[in-house]
Amino acid sequence: MALVERVPETGPWAQLYGYSRAVAVGPLVLTSACTADLEARPHLKDDAAGQAREAFRTALDAMVHAGAGVSDVVRSRLYVTDQAHADPVGRVHGEFFGVVRPTATVVIVSGLFHPGQIVAVELEAFRAWRDID
Repeated sequence: MALVERVPETGPWAQLYGYSRAVAVGPLVLTSACTADLEARPHLKDDAAGQAREAFRTALDAMVHAGAGVSDVVRSRLYVTDQAHADPVGRVHGEFFGVVRPTATVVIVSGLFHPGQIVAVELEAFRAWRDID
């Protein structure tokens, strides 16, 4: 088993910019910032909660691919482009992690990579050593 496992990103930027969707290092699993795919789901353009749900699903899918689950998440970072988005995004965070209660940070940013994106999330998880093959 390799000490570092990478979950590939399928989008074109990953190859150009050289990143993975998630990386597992020993018991730690870290995701890149995950956002909603507004080209596939343009109806989410002004929907902070909807974008957050899709971003969390993307991040958690990568976590599962790397051998971690929702209950393993120990830290979350939520990036929003307006303070008004913090409450709806925080509530979606509660839908996913209310029982788990990882640490959480909300950061107001001036913008995200693609126009219309208003939410990005990053997750960190700790999977027990015994669960690593």
